[in-house]
Amino acid sequence: MKIVLNGEPRDVSAETLADLLLECGFSGRVATAVNEDFVPSGLRISQTLNEGDRVEVLAPMQGG
Repeated sequence: MKIVLNGEPRDVSAETLADLLLECGFSGRVATAVNEDFVPSGLRISQTLNEGDRVEVLAPMQGG
């Protein structure tokens, strides 16, 4: 399925947001949104993905 991940087109096999994070190698604490709607970590397993969805994954950064 084709989605947009952090602004880049991507072809993925994941069907849920949780599976997408695993497939793309995201680990640790991240914030997620699908089509500009925040998705809490507890709901990622049930958040299904659809063709053309826009997914944002943000990780905290240290330093300054």
